[in-house]
Amino acid sequence: MRENLDRAAEHFGAVVVGEPLLGWRDRSVSAPARRGDDDCWLRVVSEDKRWIGGDFWTGNLDANVFEGIAKPRVLDVVEWEEWRQQRAEIMTRLPGRACSPTDALRATADLPDEWWVELRRTVDTVAATPTERANTTQAKVTDWLAQRFGDAVDPTVPGWETVHGDVHWANLFGPRFGLLDWEWWGNGPVGTDAATLLCYSLLVPETAQRVREVFADVLDTDTGRFAQLYATARLLRRVDRGEFPDLAEPLERHASGLLRS
Repeated sequence: MRENLDRAAEHFGAVVVGEPLLGWRDRSVSAPARRGDDDCWLRVVSEDKRWIGGDFWTGNLDANVFEGIAKPRVLDVVEWEEWRQQRAEIMTRLPGRACSPTDALRATADLPDEWWVELRRTVDTVAATPTERANTTQAKVTDWLAQRFGDAVDPTVPGWETVHGDVHWANLFGPRFGLLDWEWWGNGPVGTDAATLLCYSLLVPETAQRVREVFADVLDTDTGRFAQLYATARLLRRVDRGEFPDLAEPLERHASGLLRS
């Protein structure tokens, strides 16, 4: 992966200036870089060629369609084949730092009110942007809900909207707001982004409460409760694979409360 990063840097005429970071399951590597006088971010994803045809493969570049929100903008892309398919992207670099080193928050997020306003504005802007891209499908939603809740939940998605699809604390920047990792944006159940962030916040009750307050009009509806059950089912799949085991009990408790309601 480091060789991939070095090859991409040479192609783009950039220099890696920070420690490389490996992504989820080590399928990507990224690092701060400089090109000329500009700070930028360099990322290379490596994928088995049978999986590269989906919307996620071009998600970061396709997200250049969004204007007026704090997100990286892809400046250039190159691909090459070397055992697997490699895709390198050089993009603008956001100021600040990730709110958490992990997807799940484990310490209070000390963020200004303006940050929360920008979070809500960003989620609303994404939701209002029509797209043909798919974050998920009815078939996947049905499968995941049935596996977790059996017939206790009607799996029919009550409404669709454009979602980022992966709003968690390692993708959020502070104290100046920013949102990274746009691979998976596309159509998903209404309320997916608010519900996902809430689920990733459950280990820090005061932050979870703030998420509930910011998105109360979304979460405190039948549609919002469906989105929370869907997000819970998704995260519990990751727990089952050994990720963030400390979230298991809070997620189960959260789901039980939703089912009772």
